[in-house]
Amino acid sequence: MTLYDFNSLPKNEQFDATFNQATFIDFKIIGHIRFALYALDMFFIEVEYNNSTNEINTLKSFKTGFLLDKYSDFDI
Repeated sequence: MTLYDFNSLPKNEQFDATFNQATFIDFKIIGHIRFALYALDMFFIEVEYNNSTNEINTLKSFKTGFLLDKYSDFDI
């Protein structure tokens, strides 16, 4: 599946693909928000959870950039 194919899926199918086909990579907690990073084929998916309400806020798909950088522990 390509990033374009994934983005063209309805949201419920994006969630299904993320949780059933993608590989969990890492998570970060910032305040009451938990970010989970998944890899699917040649792109990444970030799922943002609200720990206070126990709900998913957003799902974002991407290949590189700032969203991926937050999972690196490398400081300059």
